[in-house]
Amino acid sequence: MHWITIALAVLLLDQSSKLLADSLLDYHQPVPVLPLLNLTLSYNPGAAFSFLGDASGWQRWLFSGFAAVISVVLVIWLRRLQASEYWMRWALALLLGGALGNLIDRLAYGHVIDFIHVYYDRWHFPIFNIADSGITIGATMILIHALFLERRAGDRAE
Repeated sequence: MHWITIALAVLLLDQSSKLLADSLLDYHQPVPVLPLLNLTLSYNPGAAFSFLGDASGWQRWLFSGFAAVISVVLVIWLRRLQASEYWMRWALALLLGGALGNLIDRLAYGHVIDFIHVYYDRWHFPIFNIADSGITIGATMILIHALFLERRAGDRAE
C-alpha cells in the first residue's frame, strides 16, 4: 500500500498549498518568486487550460464525476499491480493524488484553485497547481512506460 502514501502526500501538499495561496494572495495579483515564476491566485471553473471555463456551471459536475470515476479506476488498477511494478505504482499514485486534489476543490468551491504561474517575456503558461503537476508527471511516466520501459521488459522476456 505504498502507493497510498504517495497519493496522500500529493493530496495533502496540494490542498495545503491551495489554502495558503487562497488566504495569502490577492486574486490575479502576481507575486514574483523567480525571474520566470510568479505566484498568482486564479480560479478555474473549467478543466485543463480553462476548457469550458465560461460554461454556465454544469461543467463542475461533469468534471467532478469524471474525476471520481477516474479515481476509482486508478485505485482498482493500483490494487491489481504487482508490488515490483514501482514505476507504474508511482505514476498512478501521482495521478490519483492530483485527481482527488482537484476533485475536492470542485466539490468544495465550484472551481479549482491555481497559483503557480510560469512565464517568459510575453509568453505565459496557464496558471496551475500541485495537483496538476502530479497529474502531468504521472501521465508522462505512463507514456514513458508505454513507449520505452514496457518494450524493454518484453524484449528481456523473449
